[in-house]
Amino acid sequence: MSEVTQAGRDKMVADVKVLISDAEELLKLTAGEASGKLAEVRTRLGERVAAAKVRVVEMEQALVAKTKEAAKATDVYVHENPWKSVGIAAGAGLLIGLLIGRR
Repeated sequence: MSEVTQAGRDKMVADVKVLISDAEELLKLTAGEASGKLAEVRTRLGERVAAAKVRVVEMEQALVAKTKEAAKATDVYVHENPWKSVGIAAGAGLLIGLLIGRR
């Protein structure tokens, strides 16, 4: 999994957690309001927040599993092809060094 995709997914999970936290706070702040329409909206929002929490946990678990899988595949490749891995790392280091040196 690429770092950009990983970072994007991590940010999305963090943003959803913040959104859920804000919605929970809103529910707590409006707990004393007893009007019919507001109570109905609070109930629906509470159900959706609970469902969103479950989905975020599932997403996090899937993300962790895929990350571990990618790390294990990388580890296996490096152990099976140590010289190729060293060559790739050296080439990447050289390219990064050249790019940094041009600035």
